[in-house]
Amino acid sequence: MSTSQQTDPLIGRLVDGRYRVRARIARGGMATVYVATDLRLERRVALKVMHGHLSDDTVFQGRFIQEARAAARLADPHVVNVFDQGQDGELAYLVMEYLPGITMRELLREQRRLTIPQTITIMDAVLSGLAAAHRAGIVHRDVKPENVLLAEDGRIKIGDFGLARATSANTATGQMLLGTIAYLAPELVTRGTADARSDIYALGIMLYEMLVGEQPYKGEQPMQIAYQHATDSVPRPSAKNPGVPEQFDELVMWATEREPDDRPTDARVMLERLREIEKDLGVFPHVVRTVTPGATREEEAYDSGEMTKVMPGTFTAPTVTDDSDNATRLRARTRRNSVTGGWLIALVLLLAGLAAGAGWWFGSGPGSLVAVADVSGRSIEEASALLAEQSLVAVPGQDYSRDVPTGQAIGTDPPAGSRVDKDSEVTVIISLGPASHDLAALSGVSVDAATATLAEFFITPSGDPTPYFTDAPEGTVIGAWITPPGGGDAVDCTSGCTALEGSTVVYDVSLGPIPDVVGENVDAARSTLSDVQLETSVAEEFSDDVDKGVVIGIGEHDGNFRPGDTVTLIVSKGPQLFEVPSVVGMTLSDAAQALRDAGFSPNYAAFWNAVPNGLTKVADTSPAGESLHPRGTRIDLTISLLG
Repeated sequence: MSTSQQTDPLIGRLVDGRYRVRARIARGGMATVYVATDLRLERRVALKVMHGHLSDDTVFQGRFIQEARAAARLADPHVVNVFDQGQDGELAYLVMEYLPGITMRELLREQRRLTIPQTITIMDAVLSGLAAAHRAGIVHRDVKPENVLLAEDGRIKIGDFGLARATSANTATGQMLLGTIAYLAPELVTRGTADARSDIYALGIMLYEMLVGEQPYKGEQPMQIAYQHATDSVPRPSAKNPGVPEQFDELVMWATEREPDDRPTDARVMLERLREIEKDLGVFPHVVRTVTPGATREEEAYDSGEMTKVMPGTFTAPTVTDDSDNATRLRARTRRNSVTGGWLIALVLLLAGLAAGAGWWFGSGPGSLVAVADVSGRSIEEASALLAEQSLVAVPGQDYSRDVPTGQAIGTDPPAGSRVDKDSEVTVIISLGPASHDLAALSGVSVDAATATLAEFFITPSGDPTPYFTDAPEGTVIGAWITPPGGGDAVDCTSGCTALEGSTVVYDVSLGPIPDVVGENVDAARSTLSDVQLETSVAEEFSDDVDKGVVIGIGEHDGNFRPGDTVTLIVSKGPQLFEVPSVVGMTLSDAAQALRDAGFSPNYAAFWNAVPNGLTKVADTSPAGESLHPRGTRIDLTISLLG
């Protein structure tokens, strides 16, 4: 959890004896939204808490109660459910359905503009939810991308009915500018009245922004934008994006007619036309997958500190055509009315009213908010100075980062671009550099298993493993060397170590033992070792036990062998040969002793042992004297008597 989360006084608080606040997930000009646990029903909920400086304002409290009542009257899968509303001391709060994901505004920031399948998926869902509201007699009055929620599991819902009111009570008066100027219908600007067709106008502007990637009207002051809404016609989206089908051009123009009577009467009528377009193009909304019962994904995401942002319905757009049987009819419905003299008088009155409203807008309304600057890559001193220029107070925070150097800002909480009250605290998150982790021994496991383990700590292999012939099983790690991010000396992590995220690893891996060639003839041994990419040389030795030409063993080597190394084969030359002593003419005793001393084994008839040695004489030997034979060879003696 970030430092800013820890310093928020509501984190961990039990609201109204029922809702345990877990984490902050959003902050706006009027309220902050937290994820909380409903201890009574044991479920995750979103807790919307009004800012403290507004809690005594009866107008804003009325908006909170109005939002709860308006949403409670609706039971539609595309409307965010509101479960409860209450007051706990100084806290005014709403309890809503918790939908982990992103808003359409965030999606537009990431993608700029949407594909046709994405646009159809989102518009179909939003129109369905708004049709339920219009059917119940409720006008939303603040339709915009910020209020369209895109959940991780693919659900799309419209929320924030804080400005909603019954269609019969359609006068805006002083609250006219509480809605966002960029989506404000002309009749709200000129007459201060709103009905379901005002929501349709906002939907048309939102549809234009989805298709083009920007709003149709721009200006430095709210009055400039409001004036364009009242006097100009929204251009065709295809003028900015030629890939927009004509059917969507006509739908945007129909929804954004300046005169309410020329627009669809409500969201149901616009939805019917959208579904005709879906059939024309052969593109239909993405099907939402079912939420798995039991442990939810958002609980897993929260518990792991992860808030995944997913865009449901990310499609490959199919081929579309420009043919439409309804184009002519829609052009007729989108004809422009000429400006009359009375209209010019209304504009004069409008500008006078806007001048008065501007004071509220920039004094205590949304115009008083400031956008948080992007301080990424700056020091805490630089970031503090930049935020101070916006009348914001920098609070130091810390977090680990593999990408941002130590001492530089990773970002802020609230993030850059968020609009907050002046003098608000903004946490500047300063990088501590990569996090370090204690790693277990890597020896004895497979390279794939070691790589998977290190990947959990963002440590990746650098180059191919170095293979060695060892007694360890083939494919297992026998050495691991980790180099810190940015370079430096490698650390031996074979038996475990401490390493930084973002490091790289090089492995030594076992090929198993060298093939056993002992007992093979030299040619067969050479072939066997050549098959595993080992060169060979030969050294010969005498052996009394191994036949000539057969491998006795391999020579010593400094360290383990690698493919390409040379293995010395020790090959038998057979037993060593020695000269048989010449003992002919010697007495039996002297001849036998001479043969034994030379390592040979004398052999003669046993009865000669009974004959006095002085009467004996060696007449012959087999093998003959001076011939070469291995030690231990039997020498047969022929004995005779002295004559």
